[in-house]
Amino acid sequence: MRPPGGRTGDPRRPTRTRRRAGGTGQQATLAKNVAELSKARLSALVVSTTAFGFLAAGPAALSAASLPTFAAASVGTALCASSAATFNQVIESDRDGRMKRTAARPLVTGAVSPGAAVGLGCATGGSGALLLHLGTDPVTTALGLANIGLYAGLYTYLKPRSEANTWVGAVVGAVPPVMGWTAAGGSALDAEALLLGSTLFLWQFPHFFALNWMYRADYKRGGFEMVGVNDPTGERTAGLIKRYAAYLAAVPFVSAAAGVTSPMYAIDAGLLLNGYALHVAGRFDRDRSNGNARKVFLTSLWYLPCTMMLFLIHSRRWHGEVTDEDHVDGEATLLVRMQEVISAIRAKGRELCMHEALASGDVTVGSGKAKTALDGSKCPVSLGSDISTVQVGDETSDDDAIRDE
Repeated sequence: MRPPGGRTGDPRRPTRTRRRAGGTGQQATLAKNVAELSKARLSALVVSTTAFGFLAAGPAALSAASLPTFAAASVGTALCASSAATFNQVIESDRDGRMKRTAARPLVTGAVSPGAAVGLGCATGGSGALLLHLGTDPVTTALGLANIGLYAGLYTYLKPRSEANTWVGAVVGAVPPVMGWTAAGGSALDAEALLLGSTLFLWQFPHFFALNWMYRADYKRGGFEMVGVNDPTGERTAGLIKRYAAYLAAVPFVSAAAGVTSPMYAIDAGLLLNGYALHVAGRFDRDRSNGNARKVFLTSLWYLPCTMMLFLIHSRRWHGEVTDEDHVDGEATLLVRMQEVISAIRAKGRELCMHEALASGDVTVGSGKAKTALDGSKCPVSLGSDISTVQVGDETSDDDAIRDE
């Protein structure tokens, strides 16, 4: 006699629900393995810095470039980063197996075969390069392909052989924002591209020196040549962190002096953000504990998005007004909406900061016909000489727009 519900009680006949659950679990495992091989969090960082480089080109570049170009640059760069990370793990799987922090990677556990991983690396690298080729320009495509070779090739080769791997890896990390810039129509030799790349290049040293100090025992087990592994007292590590933090603090001042950003970027990023970063670096120098190294590492995580946002807010490229050509059928485009957000942030800054108000000429004395604006050139943070015009692509903005912060 059959139990109620027919064959549902027969253990030899799995139900559709069980089969569906099994399929979902396999899909989740596959997605997890792909994410780990691709180093998904690192690829997300690459996307953010590429987008940062693209947006830094300002309204003129964005009005000439379409949303598909922005998407092609971001996704294509992420796919190239995924490919490089996968090939890196294929080459280092034996060493990864000796380290606690990498012992659970798919190639180490056998969840993914080396052949499948190579296939994934080829697929992501090929599709990423194709997307960059079709959606951006030859320079951006070449940079994407070169970064795969540099990371999976020279960087991976040097890791067990020379401490220089960290400097090579920093070059790899500095390329994505430059790719974003060139995809938006700029040149890799523009001042903005050099400043963006320099920021990412220098940022990586406090970040990774702190990381390899915290995991120096693990890196030693893996046989990797890291500064922390060869620095028993931490003196070299602390010195390098402080040195590159100081170099990084100089970048906003160079940017302001070159006219790429307003002087307030030197105050916000150069003094405030980097002042705290230097303070944390100094604390590690005085007490080279893992706890203080972790503070340096964590500081670097929030420092990067903050400095990228401040660069955009204070960028001279975003000081111009949005023209009627930037509107489609009377509706604000993504470009217009972004400039509105940046303008609103600047306006709030003028309300909170006397220096901003002075620099923009918003502070007045007297009333009625005697009402007079104070001279913005007297602002103590208005560095350098006045710039009468700033050209962005085929557009120029007058001095009032330049000072409108």
